[in-house]
Amino acid sequence: MDLSKNIQFIKGVGEARAKLLNRLGIFNLDDLISYFPRTYEDRSKPKKIEELVDGEDALIEVIPVTRVNVARIRKNMTIVKMNVRDDTGTCQITWFNQPYLKSMFRPGEYYKFYGRVSKKGNRVEMNSPVYDKEENTKNTGKIIPIYPSTYNLPQTTIRKIIENGLSEIDGKLPETLPEFILKEYGLCDINTAISQIHFPESFETFNIARKRLVFEELFSMQLALLALKNQYTKDVKGIVFDKNVMMSDVINSLPFTLTKAQLRVLEEIDYDLENKKPMNRLLQGDVGSGKTIVAMIAAYKCVRSGYQAAIMAPTAILATQHLESFKNILSKFGIRIELLISGITKKKKDEILEKLKNGEIDIIIGTHALLEENVVFKNLGLVVTDEQHRFGVRQRSIIAEKGNNPNVLVMTATPIPRTLALILYGDLDISIIDELPPNRKKIDTFAVTKGMDERVNNFIKKQIDEGRQAYIVCPLVEENEEINAKSVLELAENYKNNVFKDYRVEYLHGKMKQKEKDSIMEDFKNGKIDILISTTVIEVGVDVPNSNIMVVENAERFGLAQLHQLRGRVGRGEYQSYCILKYNGNSDVIRQRMKVMTTTNDGFVISEKDLELRGTGEFFGTRQHGIPEFKIANLFEDIQTLKSVQSIAIKIIDKDPKLEKDENILLKKLIDKKFNNRIQI
Repeated sequence: MDLSKNIQFIKGVGEARAKLLNRLGIFNLDDLISYFPRTYEDRSKPKKIEELVDGEDALIEVIPVTRVNVARIRKNMTIVKMNVRDDTGTCQITWFNQPYLKSMFRPGEYYKFYGRVSKKGNRVEMNSPVYDKEENTKNTGKIIPIYPSTYNLPQTTIRKIIENGLSEIDGKLPETLPEFILKEYGLCDINTAISQIHFPESFETFNIARKRLVFEELFSMQLALLALKNQYTKDVKGIVFDKNVMMSDVINSLPFTLTKAQLRVLEEIDYDLENKKPMNRLLQGDVGSGKTIVAMIAAYKCVRSGYQAAIMAPTAILATQHLESFKNILSKFGIRIELLISGITKKKKDEILEKLKNGEIDIIIGTHALLEENVVFKNLGLVVTDEQHRFGVRQRSIIAEKGNNPNVLVMTATPIPRTLALILYGDLDISIIDELPPNRKKIDTFAVTKGMDERVNNFIKKQIDEGRQAYIVCPLVEENEEINAKSVLELAENYKNNVFKDYRVEYLHGKMKQKEKDSIMEDFKNGKIDILISTTVIEVGVDVPNSNIMVVENAERFGLAQLHQLRGRVGRGEYQSYCILKYNGNSDVIRQRMKVMTTTNDGFVISEKDLELRGTGEFFGTRQHGIPEFKIANLFEDIQTLKSVQSIAIKIIDKDPKLEKDENILLKKLIDKKFNNRIQI
């Protein structure tokens, strides 16, 4: 059995389907068997026709009482109808464009149908159901898994391919958890877990399988993070900064007053910097809470203690913005600051690298360019990474290795509930800036449906006529017929040529070249563009104080944490700012999510709600580099499991920091596999 076997060569796949599966992140047999269902349909319990409820999905066992009628209503459209009954009533079954069904059903024989019920008065209908003859169980009579899918890949196809993958394994997967863990926590074996998570015999066997897989996923993450923290804390001597260098020198020179939360966090950082153990701290703060100034003051202490500081930002434009901010505050202290991004000339880059190596630069601000091998420091004392989820564990350690155990400060504007943060960032100490500067105006947020387009557009025009600028964000770059969402390119064309033809409209998306993106963002910042249509590349961001409107198209397709990040792009200047969320759909979850956004501006409240409403999935909006995405654990539902696995992991790592004992060999293998050696133990 070869778990790395290319997905193309699994029975029922082939080259074309392999490409579709690749889009779902399935490249080999291992990916396939760990591609878990997102939900299940219980097609095992039939209902009587008289018990059917409008709008529900249900299974009925019935006899056809009419012949199948095929009607052509227009070119390329046929409707297939048939009446069925049981001992309580009759139901009309309808399909579209499936004329071949005419010969499938015989009056008087029993069939099972599963589909969505529609009731109007006494009339009962079921549209486009799946079906089986009475004795068959291909589509009915059992619990059916429903998988996250992509265009042109129906559920029946995915299910068949997964069945074929499981038959290749044939119950012979090697166990990944030690026997003592399985026994102590009452967990089933890996083969039972994998087969029952995909095709459960009952909801009881599903729960047993899920318990095992959630435990393993959270447990391996906790072990990895604790092992990583162990590297930083065990017998590692850090750089001790000078106690006589006062942060208050910078604080007192500022043209504004820091909040109590900023001062508290600076105390925590100051304590770390004067300690023998290297600082390894996560700084959480809502959009606009003032994390950058905290990093700046820490960098001042670093430089005045005789060391260099590196500030890593996720985009060139954000790095450039940091350069301006740092120079405004720190240049009066004679601190030498430079920018290293991929766009600069070779000559300038060589000059900066030479100065950095010789200690003629105190603070270097840059992007991923700082990770390159030729970037050498004379004496690196502090590393600050902005927007943690864009970098992650591996990149943090690459830049930290450029110094002799430098202090590390990791910043994020993605608020995470504190209990969760303590567990997720097991390798970091945590500081939180939980208040906004007093001058920040509340952003008025409105959730609107399609019918409001004209009013929204008129409001945008009015604001631009008064001298303001607007962002319009949509989820896709190109139109995808599967998803009803506006794309940047389609929207930009319509807005440029029709809706906002008298205004300066530009668009921006992640597939553009970096230089082009930076140039457009620079023009927007300098007021040369009125309306910027963009994907979420503007989520991490640039300060444009004159921009006071954020419109999000298809807001239902974004996570709450991400919507909150986007909203934080406005409200940075003196003008009242607005966030308009345009959404489609009327489900309870969509309405709840829109209500959360319109009733609170508190990122921590929003993150709690996001976790509760979205459950499993990419809670962070962006994939955590270095920390694998959760495939089955739901951080909200499984918080108790998370807490218990943390205490187990702590005990194991305390006794066996490198997982070298025989009983822990399987655990070491599990971590190496799940983290692809991104975390060295």
